[in-house]
Formats: sequence, C-alpha cells, structure tokens
Amino acid sequence: MVLAFSGGLDTSFAVKYLSEDLGYEVHTAIANTGGFSEEELKNIEERSQQLGAASHATLDITQDYYNNSIRYMIAGNVLRNGTYPISVSSERIFQAIATIEYAKNIGADAIAHGSTGAGNDQVRFDSTFQILAPDIEIITPTRDMTLTRDYEIEYLKKHGFVADFKKLEYSINKGLWGTSIGGKETLKSNQTLPEEAYPSQVTKEEPEILKIEFKKGEVTAVNGKHFDNKVDAIREIEKIGSAFGIGRDMHIGDTIIGIKGRVGFEAAAPILIIAAHKMLEKHTLTKWQQYWKEQVGNWYGMFLHESQYLEPVMRDIECMLENSQRNVTGTVEIILRPQSFTLVGVDSPFDLMKTDFGEYGEINKAWTADDVKGFTKIFSMPMRIYTNNQKKNGKNDLK
Repeated sequence: MVLAFSGGLDTSFAVKYLSEDLGYEVHTAIANTGGFSEEELKNIEERSQQLGAASHATLDITQDYYNNSIRYMIAGNVLRNGTYPISVSSERIFQAIATIEYAKNIGADAIAHGSTGAGNDQVRFDSTFQILAPDIEIITPTRDMTLTRDYEIEYLKKHGFVADFKKLEYSINKGLWGTSIGGKETLKSNQTLPEEAYPSQVTKEEPEILKIEFKKGEVTAVNGKHFDNKVDAIREIEKIGSAFGIGRDMHIGDTIIGIKGRVGFEAAAPILIIAAHKMLEKHTLTKWQQYWKEQVGNWYGMFLHESQYLEPVMRDIECMLENSQRNVTGTVEIILRPQSFTLVGVDSPFDLMKTDFGEYGEINKAWTADDVKGFTKIFSMPMRIYTNNQKKNGKNDLK
C-alpha cells in the first residue's frame, strides 16, 4: 500500500493501523508542491521511518504544479468568487496524480489518504485515484472509522510510538500559491481571523515600489531582477508582499459536497500577480479578448476547484488561455503599503493606448466630427426604431 503521508496525527495513526491491524506493507509518500521546507521534508521522512513504514518517497512536483496549473490560473486571473486564488485546493489534484502514479510504479495493491468525510479533499483524491487507477483499492481510515484524537494517540502509544501531537489552535496549510488557515472563527459566519492567526506578520510600514515584469503572461522579473525559474519569481514576490501583510482575506464558498464553507488565507504573491496581470491585460488585449477570457477563466477556476482537472475541456480552455497571452508583455508598477496596495500603471510595447488614432477625451486623429455624427446615427438606429414603435402604441418604457 501507498499512503499519502503528511506526518500529522491521522496519517501517523494510519501507518501503524494499516500495517499492524490490516497487514499491509505500507510505503509512505509526500507530494511536495512547494509548501514544505527541506527541514520539514526531512522530519516527515524520519517520522515515517520511526513508525515502521517500509519506505518513504518525497515527490517534488512544484515545477509540474506551476507548468500545469499556476500559469493558467494567472492567465485566467482566477479568483474563486472574486476573492480566493484557489491556493492550497488547486494543489490537491496534482498531489493525487503524483501519489497514484507512484503507487502504480511500485505495484501497490491499495492506496490510502487521511481526508475526512466533511471536506473537498476526499473527492479530489478519490476521484483522481479512481480515474487513473481504477483497479487499486482506496482505504481511508480517518473517514471510515469513528475515531477521536485521544484514541489515535493512545493507539500509537500502545504500539510503541510517542510524539508531540499537540493540537494547534489553527490549521495551517502552506503552499506555493498561498496558505489556507482554519480555526474557530472560520466555523462561524460573523467572525474573522485575528492578526496572530496569520503565519506572516506585518514587518514593513513604509511604502515600497514593486515592479513585476511579464513576458507572454508569465512573470520574468521582479524589481529588475530576472528569473529563469518562474517558481522562484513567485517566491520572491511572496517574500516582498507578505512583509506588508498583503493578500489576507476570508473565502466563503460552496464545497463540492454541497455545504457552505469558510477558510482564511494569505496569498501575497497570487493576489499581487493576478492584480498586476489583469491590469496589463486591460492595456494589451481587446475588449472581446478580455470578455471571453474572463468567461473561460471563471470556468477553469471552478472546474479546478471542484476536482474536474482531468475533464478534457480543461485542455481546450488551457489552449485558449495560453494563446491569449501572446501580447501580454510589459512591466507593472505597484505601491505596497501595510495590508494594501495601489496599481500605478504599465509600460508595454503592446499597450493599445499608444495609438496614432487618437487620445481618449483629448483629440481625434483618425476620424472627423462628421464621421462621429454619422456613426452615432447608425449606432442608435435599433433603439430609435424600438422607441418609435412604443410611441405609436402609446407606451413608454421609462415610466
């Protein structure tokens, strides 16, 4: 069996239970999408060994996550419900894909994960496993058994494993594209997270200029420093923005299983990148490019959130999003302040404001006054016809 292993209480219990009670040869695996440090990954591997796992694998899929998801979320300016950059939730599908592929490669008969029965992740993991490896059995002790935290701790003690499983007041899930935060306030509709709940605290008070350079919709430089690896560019923006406490908010939305859910998050890099990217697009795309891209971007985000990444239409949407970025090149300047920012402007060779045809509200160079008079007469013709018809029949829509 392969167990998706985080090193927490539920998956630690699962190693012992699956091996000693159910008799499986348990191989643990963690799919890292950029949320774990080297030290954290080392500690997780050591815990797996202490629990008696047959082997442990660290699957580094950060670059795949960027290539196959993040760059399309940037291109689509994806913010679920206009707020949430689908931070940790977008990682799950790629963690599930990596874990099931690893299970297939080592010839596993079964696969397990630690999701509960009350959230979205169970659907993301189960559906991915079922699609990619229908013959591999899925076992979920946390979801299927009626367990308490104390029971799991006592079980581990009886089986010779003792560790500090102190329950933290807030549940933190950190990832490359943001950090989710759950706690007692997120379970209520009328409360928000306190300052201390956020992992990143405000350390800068004086305003700063941030310049993000894009090439074909992807971040290539930050404050003049060029990055060959886009993942490193994201981390640089996160480091700068999080010092101002930028990107904090509360997401309220519909879960896959139908109930409403709330989660706090901090995502300085995603919020700054998407805001800058969207502004650059306003200057470099036509109005119909922007309109249709917004439609498919919303669908892409919704499908990604709701475990539909493997639906073939997602590849079609990605083609449209990628093609739309051919002229989204330039630099965006932003002023950063504590917990806020201001978009200043853009500099782009594809800026559609840089035209020889005229300057908005100032001067027209490519048409005459008579041209506009004729255009306006034809433009208003459908409404003139309708209004005239209404008058003939004694009606007035304005009353």
